[in-house]
Amino acid sequence: MSLLAVHDLAVARGGLRTVEGISFSLAAGQALILRGPNGIGKTTLLRTVAGLQPPVTGRIEMAEDAVAYAAHADGLKGALTLTENLHFWAQVFGGGDVAGALAAMDLAALADRPAAALSAGQKRRLGLARLVVSRRPLWVLDEPTVSLDAASVSRFADMVRGHLGQGGAALIATHIDLGLDARVLDLTPFRARAAPAARPAGFNEAFA
Repeated sequence: MSLLAVHDLAVARGGLRTVEGISFSLAAGQALILRGPNGIGKTTLLRTVAGLQPPVTGRIEMAEDAVAYAAHADGLKGALTLTENLHFWAQVFGGGDVAGALAAMDLAALADRPAAALSAGQKRRLGLARLVVSRRPLWVLDEPTVSLDAASVSRFADMVRGHLGQGGAALIATHIDLGLDARVLDLTPFRARAAPAARPAGFNEAFA
């Protein structure tokens, strides 16, 4: 069963197309890794799939409320403990296994610590643990291993494998080899062709 289908998609950042002509699908149990040079549009593509911005052209097919999105902001409340943060997100998403989320990213020993007192790597681990309580089938992840040490990267990869094994899917932009059985999509061939900027209304060539 397809959890995500992308058809001839073009996306833009700052009014300029970044990549175009992209088509792919993800079925239950599958992962797709996005690759490409910095600035090509990986983040823009992920934000578009996650519904945070509209596509320029093309269409995206998936079930409503299918996506859990994790990017550079960890989405934490510093005054709340790790457990309280995860309970908050579990309520937002309609339930979830808080204890399982803490265990998945090796955070149980820190469960009662305020999030503000965590290191950058611990905050990242907590931000990723939110995925477990989301109960969403499609994880859309933008450079999820930033600030993680090697052991935490391995633990995160195990968490993704567990998600895939339970019938989920993952779309991940990363330069790190996570050791997943995943397809790779290099966005370089889909870089948008240069096009002249649109003329503003009332533009007069005589005053250019």
